[in-house]
Amino acid sequence: MKLKQRLAVAAALGLLLAPAAFAGQAPAQATPAAPAAPRKLISPQRGEATVEYTKPNTKVVGGNVVTTLTIKNTSAAPIAGFKLEESWIDKAGTLSGGDTYRHPKPFMPGEVINITLTTPKNSRMASNSYNFSHANGTVKPKSVPKIVPTT
Repeated sequence: MKLKQRLAVAAALGLLLAPAAFAGQAPAQATPAAPAAPRKLISPQRGEATVEYTKPNTKVVGGNVVTTLTIKNTSAAPIAGFKLEESWIDKAGTLSGGDTYRHPKPFMPGEVINITLTTPKNSRMASNSYNFSHANGTVKPKSVPKIVPTT
């Protein structure tokens, strides 16, 4: 009986001490990973931000009006909470639909994004307008014929 108890204690100690014994050894083919660079916090744009955008391309697709455009951040700092709102109005000037896009992360300087806005088609739709904004101020948009991404 004492032999069984000693074997059980020895097995338990072996299981407890084995991970500590092998912890200092690296796998045979593993190379040490380079330390990750610390994240650098950048202060977002405050006040007026500037962006460039291409002419919106609006098409009717099925029962929806789909508008696509390309936007580039030309500000010196990231734009936090960048938002684009499209509003459709009828000939009488009343609102007849629209869509909103909000960028999910800070819009970095020089970054180019493609935005697609989808609005259900309404027979009263006559013209549309765009409202650019961000969390810390206003956005001054500038229409350009073409946007070339910077690398």
